[in-house]
Amino acid sequence: MIVYDKTLLDNLYIDEEANRLKKSGFISQEQYQSIGHQLPKLKSQNNIFIRIGFFILGCMLYSSICGMLSLFGLAIMDDAYLFFIYLFAIIGFGAKEFMSREMKYFGFGLDDAFILGAILALQIAVGLTFEQNYNPNYLFIAIVTAIVSSISYFRYLNLSLALLACFGITASVAYLVFDYLIIGKAILPFVMLLLSGCGYFISKNKLQNLTVTYYSRGLKLAKAFCLILFYLAGNYYVVRELNFSLSGEYYYNGVSPEIPFAIVFWAFTISIPALYLFFSLKNKDRMMLWIGFLALCFALFTIRTYHHVLPPEVALTIGGLAVFAFAYFSIKKTKYNETGITFKEDRFANPNAFTNLQTLVVASQFGLKPEAKVEESPMKFGGGGFSGGGSGGEF
Repeated sequence: MIVYDKTLLDNLYIDEEANRLKKSGFISQEQYQSIGHQLPKLKSQNNIFIRIGFFILGCMLYSSICGMLSLFGLAIMDDAYLFFIYLFAIIGFGAKEFMSREMKYFGFGLDDAFILGAILALQIAVGLTFEQNYNPNYLFIAIVTAIVSSISYFRYLNLSLALLACFGITASVAYLVFDYLIIGKAILPFVMLLLSGCGYFISKNKLQNLTVTYYSRGLKLAKAFCLILFYLAGNYYVVRELNFSLSGEYYYNGVSPEIPFAIVFWAFTISIPALYLFFSLKNKDRMMLWIGFLALCFALFTIRTYHHVLPPEVALTIGGLAVFAFAYFSIKKTKYNETGITFKEDRFANPNAFTNLQTLVVASQFGLKPEAKVEESPMKFGGGGFSGGGSGGEF
């Protein structure tokens, strides 16, 4: 299924792991370069800015090809615009296949532009094909997106395709429930909760039993996506405002009404961030920890939206003091722990981060500034030897 040569792909993962070891200080720059020279690997781009630049270049190249074909083709066949959109999608998939198989590109930027452009062209073509009274069939578009993105990810291993597949599957289920069930609007949050929960446990189980590492990043992304979707599906603010926006009164009244089972959604909004934080610390899951902090911030935003207990400045002051106290006592408690939850430095994160931070703090506290060396004047002045003066004082 994977288009790449397995040996080159394995060498690429070995090179990435060696780079992590080099950044963490376990191996030297010379050892890393020696490993890189010995391993033939796929052409990848780790610098995000360079990759974005190649992606923009690929978009320009792909749009130029499509524009040239449109100019020549539509001059011959005026009513065949739909054929050309499907042709654009085929060109994008073909170019991606050629770049991956022959040119050995893997996450280089150019290949990303062609595969994403091909999926976009296919979405437009499917929407125009199955439209009814100039209304695109969004359900069919979502299903096609989910299927094509999933197959493309299993073949090309691009994380953007995995994310697009997650969105496609979610949109497909949402449109099915909302459009084809009488009580779809009422049960949509619970269906999304069930979908995200099942997706989380499936991806977690696959990660634990994974024999090859090729799909580990995609499964981690799907796991994080399910955690975020699970909280948003039960958040009071999201459920209330989405329910109001889907009703006909949205255009006539600016205040959303109360929703049924409000106490259930309020309990969900407050309790899930705490559960995320608890299980992330228990299972040492950094990704869940960050999502838990974000969910906690969104929970506070939800509470402040509907219940103004304190003025904003007072609430921010109390919240800052509470966060400071929690951070202080947590650091004191875990500062010297060798195992479990610890505040000790993670060498795989950034080994120089704390050193640089300490240097900046000391410089700001004591007003230290780099010493500037005064350049000497190119003109040399000597003592005067004639009557009337001179720097040497001789007459």
